[in-house]
Amino acid sequence: MTWLLGWLFGPFLEFDFMRRALAGSLALAFAAGPLGVFLVLRRMSLMGDAMAHAILPGVAVGFLTAGLSLSAMTAGGMITGLVVAVLAGFVARLTPLREDASFAAFYLISLGLGVLLVSLRGSNMDLIHVLFGTVLGLDDGALLLVTVSASITLVVMALIFRPLVVECLDPGFLRAERGAGSFSHMVFLVLLVMTLVAGFQVLGTLMVVGIMMLPATAARFWARSAAHQMVLAGIVGSVSSYFGLLISYRFDVPASPAIILSAGVVYVLSVVLGPHGGLLQVARQAQARRKHLLKISESG
Repeated sequence: MTWLLGWLFGPFLEFDFMRRALAGSLALAFAAGPLGVFLVLRRMSLMGDAMAHAILPGVAVGFLTAGLSLSAMTAGGMITGLVVAVLAGFVARLTPLREDASFAAFYLISLGLGVLLVSLRGSNMDLIHVLFGTVLGLDDGALLLVTVSASITLVVMALIFRPLVVECLDPGFLRAERGAGSFSHMVFLVLLVMTLVAGFQVLGTLMVVGIMMLPATAARFWARSAAHQMVLAGIVGSVSSYFGLLISYRFDVPASPAIILSAGVVYVLSVVLGPHGGLLQVARQAQARRKHLLKISESG
């Protein structure tokens, strides 16, 4: 038992960089998971991926002008993320193109532009830092950014929780109520961009969306209400972060992919075992229907 406890908790008790990585990952998971739940409920799951790549040009511009400056890259990512969100919504409202296709187009442009800008001045290691994060190298500034961003996100989401839920069920109702739907939607987009920008320091622009969407989609198979899904998504993301970091340390593998793959394992188990739409539950229901129909036919 002592050996097992040491194997599970030893790295976090012994090394400061592991504690920092865990603190940053937990803060990100608790904010990103609830945001992902609303993306799933609104059938906008790919929007998280699009926005994660939309921040890349701004991060690259901040890197080109100030090097690996946290403030410059954060400001650049926030600006380009919000600009892409506004432009994609603008195109979707004024043209026949749907919002998801509009976001996909801007996401591809942003990804190509961002990688090009980073490559102009930076090395391959700089590009890897931006794309995949440095969760094991978080400094005080990055850790503070992630925790403050997560705190703001959770507080604001609690304040606009009801409008967000209503918008998922009946978007037209809030639009009719003096534009309340548009306001809550814009606030939600700002929170989404802010969390992604803070999260790129931890998992990078390519991986951060994984800790947002995988726990949220997994929670869908275990809980019905939005509130329960949000709590469960935060828990799943936190557990995935812990085991991902542990696997990274014990088996000497990159931390960011290990965290995302841990969340992926939870998602696959949820698809199979989940009581709300999981494969086993669907199979049991189908078998029960067949037995019921068989009894009806025999009695007839």
